[in-house]
Amino acid sequence: AEASDNVLTAASSAPAGGMNVYYIAYNQDMTVEYIQACAMWTRVFNYAASEIEEGFWEENEDDKHIKTYTIKFPDSGFRVVALSSRPSNLRGRQGIIVIDEAAFHEQLDELLKTALAMLIWGGKVRVISTHDGDDNPFNTLIGDIRAGRQGGSVQRIAFKEAVAQGLFHRVCLRTGKEWTQDAELAWMASVYKFYGTGASEELDCIPANGGGAWLSRALIESRMSPDTPVLRLTCPEGYELKPDAERFSETQDWLNENLKPLLEALPSDASSFLGRDFGRSGDLSVDYPLLQEKNLVRRVPFVLELRNVPFKQQEQITWFLMDGLPYLMGAAFDAGGNGAYLAEYAMQRYGSSRVNQVKILEGWYREHMPPVKAALEDGNLTDLPKDEDTLDDLRAVQVINGVPRVPEQRSKAKSDGGKRHGDSAIALALAYFASREINKGQVKASSRRRRQSARMLEGY
Repeated sequence: AEASDNVLTAASSAPAGGMNVYYIAYNQDMTVEYIQACAMWTRVFNYAASEIEEGFWEENEDDKHIKTYTIKFPDSGFRVVALSSRPSNLRGRQGIIVIDEAAFHEQLDELLKTALAMLIWGGKVRVISTHDGDDNPFNTLIGDIRAGRQGGSVQRIAFKEAVAQGLFHRVCLRTGKEWTQDAELAWMASVYKFYGTGASEELDCIPANGGGAWLSRALIESRMSPDTPVLRLTCPEGYELKPDAERFSETQDWLNENLKPLLEALPSDASSFLGRDFGRSGDLSVDYPLLQEKNLVRRVPFVLELRNVPFKQQEQITWFLMDGLPYLMGAAFDAGGNGAYLAEYAMQRYGSSRVNQVKILEGWYREHMPPVKAALEDGNLTDLPKDEDTLDDLRAVQVINGVPRVPEQRSKAKSDGGKRHGDSAIALALAYFASREINKGQVKASSRRRRQSARMLEGY
């Protein structure tokens, strides 16, 4: 697929988006395979092109050992150049750079630094690879992009996704075999068996060696403040059996006494956000407000934890909190399980533009936990409560199958002996997610016209 797109790019004129393509592998076999694929697609598209020309990279004396394979397109004036190794100098080049199996390149950081300079001239950099450990520069790059530190986008294609989209059908077409569901399942099993313990990295896009606490104690404590209170409300067993009016009155008294003074002390001109992790009897409900300062730093003014609080009282408390926060711009609610009702009701009450209903699944963790860590590291998320249970919740986040998330097992709270399930970590992540979604603003999308040659891809 990459080779076909590269041929289309190099064969197109400059006004149509054409440019040179430089493919960089870490061994000669990969380079030969790639350039042969480009030659095949050139014939398929019926483009006028030169034969594959072999040579050496002449830009630098130290790089003359690097073998090159080139296909030139006379109509456009562009070319595809495949290099068998990493050159020490790419500066001054214009076009697309494709770095294949980047995790296995030596000094990937230096190569990326050189390659990214091409972006200034309208070029593109594509970094393609399987994983080689969670501490590899390639995985670090992915984390930086997801955290917003590095520009770019991450495209994750696992083996099973490729099979679901027809990979084995193409295998059957190439080999002349008939496709059946049983044959596909047997083929998948044989591929996983072949890779053995390396299947997670090679096939499932999961870097190895992941595990342990994701956030260090030192990092968390550096962003804590003794001035940030945690309000805790625990209802006794059977409290839901009391009359509605009695429960409402008692809860309102608690709100007026405990929460109202904190809300009234907030600056009236601040922008606020809210994250809410829902629990009823087994887990806590946790509300994490965030105030956004003028320098875009988000700080936590207080945290609200509810244990064994009936549904109606959670609704009552939520409205009191949201109505009292200054200039509430956005909220993200845990919409899984029992939380779906309150999340939907909040969306109806405050508007779909302000309330996100979030199903917290692995994909959500993968995309939205890295920005939380980056914000803590950069000092853009501060004043977490200096509280043992909060610390334990954040320390509970682990890298599981390459994704930072809260594991299934519960822990015991130090404050009241009840169960906890990383509730504060989830609520904080939801709050920061809400602030990021609002701050993104409106996005305008545009696209170029479809290439005329795109129809030639049909059947390939």
